[in-house]
Amino acid sequence: MDKLFVIAIGGTGMRCLESFTHLCSIGMFDNQEIEVLTLDTDQNNGNKARVEELITLYSRIKTTGASGGGTPNANTFFSAKLNLHRFWTNYSAAGRESYKNLSKLSTGSPEQQKANKLISDLFLDNDTVQEFDLAHGYRAQTHLGSMLMYHGIVEAARNILKGTNVQIEERELEAFMTKLELAGANARVFIFGSVFGGTGASSIPVIPKALQDFVKIRSKGASSIDFSKAKFGSTLLTEYFTFGKPDEKQKSAKSDRIIADSSFFPINSQAALQFYQSDPTVQKCYKLLYHIGWPIESKKVGEGSNKTITGGSEQKNPCHITELLCACAAYDFFTRTAGFDNEQADYLYKAVEFKDNSFNFSFDDFVGKENNAGENFVNRLGALFSLAHISLSLNGAADGDIGIKGFVNRCQEQKLDQYSTITDIECKEINEYFKLFAYSFNDTKFIPGWLYQVRGTVAPGKFIFDSKAFVSNRNELKSIDVGAIFQDDRHHWPKGGLFGSRYDSFVKKLINSGPKDEQKVNTTKEKFLAHIYNALTISQNFNLN
Repeated sequence: MDKLFVIAIGGTGMRCLESFTHLCSIGMFDNQEIEVLTLDTDQNNGNKARVEELITLYSRIKTTGASGGGTPNANTFFSAKLNLHRFWTNYSAAGRESYKNLSKLSTGSPEQQKANKLISDLFLDNDTVQEFDLAHGYRAQTHLGSMLMYHGIVEAARNILKGTNVQIEERELEAFMTKLELAGANARVFIFGSVFGGTGASSIPVIPKALQDFVKIRSKGASSIDFSKAKFGSTLLTEYFTFGKPDEKQKSAKSDRIIADSSFFPINSQAALQFYQSDPTVQKCYKLLYHIGWPIESKKVGEGSNKTITGGSEQKNPCHITELLCACAAYDFFTRTAGFDNEQADYLYKAVEFKDNSFNFSFDDFVGKENNAGENFVNRLGALFSLAHISLSLNGAADGDIGIKGFVNRCQEQKLDQYSTITDIECKEINEYFKLFAYSFNDTKFIPGWLYQVRGTVAPGKFIFDSKAFVSNRNELKSIDVGAIFQDDRHHWPKGGLFGSRYDSFVKKLINSGPKDEQKVNTTKEKFLAHIYNALTISQNFNLN
């Protein structure tokens, strides 16, 4: 079985990784231990911080005691083990704030300085591109970004080789690379990023080469990754959101003279796709490239601010269905058995039903039909969504109440006392994950989580579940029928009698749906989640054989 690696680059890549993490939480990557690398220029980026916190919470849910993120399971929630590594190109230190400072153009003799300036001016605009603050990324300057991202990775290898003043982010990159090198020909590496902006567009073309050179430098040429055998894939995510133009005050600030203009994103996307088609390095290094786009102008998601957010902690853009499709592309890449013998990169895409200016997404539009993959995906997504509703609304976790602890109590009412040792802290962590997955409340304000945000980008089109599953009114949520969230009533939970409750009928199924050996669960918490997963799957009546 191949070893799986994920690299998320830039703000868009981080949101794709967010969707990927939620695919892991519903159980789409059974029996897998996945190495995850976040790669950015902006250490404080809000989207980066959000997904890293999500993965950390995910790992705590899988962890009991000192087990270090748990172990891989099968056919249950949180089945994959995720190992998070973080690397950023640090431009905050003195002398590293801009390309001009980083490249030391003003050092050396007067003749050397003149030559440096002439060479740089050939490729980079002098008073803007060479001097803007790099801390918030490459701002759609992909020619500069590709050079600096490659430089940052190679610089880390040189620092590690010297062994002095090695930074924590360089150690984390080294740990990721060590596992990638050990996997060798059995490595599958999937990269999340966009092609219309800055960091992702800059990095996707150079990442395989930069990683290969990292290994060569660190090992003094004694070892290298054979890219003719290792399997690399990536998203080619074209523009799908817009944001307002900066005002004159913002543009006059020295650090903000260069700001990405979303009106150029379509042109940037076209140019990038032409580049990927013709570039020999890309064609040689990548096996599969997934072309994903969003053509509906009215559904593009803006930042919702009068000021153009260039990065930093303020950049916390909402999630979009294209990012979920990118995560599903990673699922395809990691589970497919063919398509890796091509001498050049192969491009993949698919279409979704489009009617009345809206997309209508069916079960099979996300992960395909083969081996009942679509039904498996929706069964697992629906199971976690129903459980989230039970925790957040029926048991009040969205308002700070007991949440999943109430479910532990219901198990005890069914004489299932083996889960009574699950602690309040462990229950709280699961509740917190459900808030990020679905929704929460801040006083009276409804805060949509990942799944609500994704569905919001599709509405009024169809998205798997009935619209009643996405109510946001507190009173409606308190009375929600958690067993009737699907559009197709074949998957509604049975009521257990004319006046019976779907929820009560489901709870009774817990008695005969305990964990199985093939689920590979060991700890009490793992067995608890597997037990619930089994009862939910039985209740939803999917044909998964």
